[in-house]
Amino acid sequence: MRIVVTNDDGLRSPGLRLLYEAVRELDEALVIAPMEQASAKGGMLTLDEPIRVYELDLTYASAYGITGSPRDVVHVAREVFGGLDMLVSGINIGENTSIQNILVSGTVGAAAEASLFDIPAVAFSADVNKPSALTERGYADFAVSVARAVARYVASEGLPSGVDLLNVNLPRSPTSLVRVVPPARRRWIEKLDRRVDPRGQCYYWLYGEATEPEPGTDSYVVFVERGIAISPISLSLKAVDISLLDALVTEVSSALKVKS
Repeated sequence: MRIVVTNDDGLRSPGLRLLYEAVRELDEALVIAPMEQASAKGGMLTLDEPIRVYELDLTYASAYGITGSPRDVVHVAREVFGGLDMLVSGINIGENTSIQNILVSGTVGAAAEASLFDIPAVAFSADVNKPSALTERGYADFAVSVARAVARYVASEGLPSGVDLLNVNLPRSPTSLVRVVPPARRRWIEKLDRRVDPRGQCYYWLYGEATEPEPGTDSYVVFVERGIAISPISLSLKAVDISLLDALVTEVSSALKVKS
């Protein structure tokens, strides 16, 4: 089994090293990641410029840095390195709880891209706000233990039917509390702060204010219960019964008949 290890924080992130340490004994572990920071680029594929691949020595492992996005890593692994059997992404500096974060996260985006090719994938994130927090001995051991346990399970058992990937979020401090929960709907209320540059031109800075976590969701587990949240994610986008839209079909058909 070939396990590709990637992230969206760049090759020098301590989270990437921790994740490699977690899975390197399971089988062949291959590190491929963006050369630079690629956060919030979960939907990005590099289509309008070349993707360059560089071989590097990270001291703890040989690795390949690419000029593209986390999602591009999947295609580089498939086309350049002969394929992959599993992908693990992270450990991200900062949590990725809620659908709102999942949709933009580069960490989850890499896992989602792998899932489209029926490759088992897991995204790992931690509620820390600086790289050094991941390297503290107690927390590093905790993060590696969780990542290794999850990766070992997926490598051995695969993912349950209907589950395309797992999104795993770790709290700010070590814990033994583990819950399987759905993602919250929202994590932030985005706002635009209007500012003026030195030349007198107006510009806007987008930022978010945290919402109150919904009980029974990943955000609640991580921020209120201070536990580990494991969220099974489906990419089917079939969240509603399509029969509920029969009236809409009738409405559109009627409008077209009137127009004709």
